[in-house]
Amino acid sequence: MEVLISGASIAGPVLAYWLARYGFEVTVVERAPALRKTGGHSVDLFRPAVDIAERMGVLPAVRALRTGTDRMTVHTAGTRPVEVDLRRLFGALSDRHVEIMRDDLGEVFHDAGKDDVEYVFGDSITSISEDGEVTFEHGAPRRFDVVIGADGLHSNVRRLVFGDVPEEYIGAYLAVQSLPNDLGLADHTITHVEPGLIASLYTARHLTDARAVFLFRSARELDYHRRDVVRQRDLLRAAFAGVAGVADWLDRDGAFYFDSITQIRLDTWSRGRVALVGDAGYCPGPAVGGSTSLAVVGAYVLAGELAEAGGDHVRAFAAYEREIGEYVRRSRAFAVGAAKRIVPRTRRDVWLLRNGGRLVSHLPVPVGRLLAKLGANGLRLHDSVRLKDYAPPIDSSRSDSAGGHRRPGTTPPQ
Repeated sequence: MEVLISGASIAGPVLAYWLARYGFEVTVVERAPALRKTGGHSVDLFRPAVDIAERMGVLPAVRALRTGTDRMTVHTAGTRPVEVDLRRLFGALSDRHVEIMRDDLGEVFHDAGKDDVEYVFGDSITSISEDGEVTFEHGAPRRFDVVIGADGLHSNVRRLVFGDVPEEYIGAYLAVQSLPNDLGLADHTITHVEPGLIASLYTARHLTDARAVFLFRSARELDYHRRDVVRQRDLLRAAFAGVAGVADWLDRDGAFYFDSITQIRLDTWSRGRVALVGDAGYCPGPAVGGSTSLAVVGAYVLAGELAEAGGDHVRAFAAYEREIGEYVRRSRAFAVGAAKRIVPRTRRDVWLLRNGGRLVSHLPVPVGRLLAKLGANGLRLHDSVRLKDYAPPIDSSRSDSAGGHRRPGTTPPQ
């Protein structure tokens, strides 16, 4: 059985890995000419996603690439800087949490399954017919039994199959700028917080450059085209005008990303032989809803349900939606509140953000962990997810008739 996945960021490679393990013949098509190494920003893997990485055998590689950011200095105009011990803060929150650069995580997942998956870079889907025939921007048409959109918030597959689905704006914008590590940051993050604004400069242990991440509130959606970088930079400069210490982070030549924090809300994530996974189907909101962990879990579940259904996509897609539906709904609800909390609205909110983290990070670990968990709704959300145990991957001694999916001439990785 042949499966086409569009997108080679996070959900796509995880899904490809597990499908290959179950014996499906998997092709991944990615618009970019190679794996994206264009900067990116740090993302959080929470307990269920960490557990999946462990089941894939890549958790040591993931942990080796963690950002290693252990302390943060928080600046606010008119006040003294606040020091936060991030190691103690994260330790108080969870013992199953990893912060890693998004591009690094995608590469780890890609490498885990690349020997048993066909990756096609520099191409994109242009049409999908009901009988599974797929046309491409550059490659020849091909027929697949199942097509999966794992191509992110602005999904091409979603547009082709579901039409123009409105993206629900939840009140803030995110930007990421790569720039030289002029300050020599290693394990240290510098953060500026003002009402309606937050900006952080940090690096990862293995990087030679730094990342500046900007979040700002806007009561209305801003007027810009998502490919108009000049306009995006103008909007960012206007939002952070007058914030001391941040101006030097704005106008740099490195990779730049800008987007609204929006949600994708669909009643179903499948239509016919096509399904969506990760941000393409149910993005809870970049930077606020744990979308990376949600994408990893969604990919794991979708692969498992396809295997359990023996490739019957109708049964598998319905089971997939039942299995993760509650997790998606809770992630969306949490993200709406998180967008309001992460970017402080008032001076009081700024004070709470500055001093809450410092308090937890300076308390004895058991006490700090208790206080952190009392207020950590997001942590409880992710920690409450229980992964379903699917049938073990088929071994190389089984014939195609045993499940009917193993690619001829290949052996699922052990």
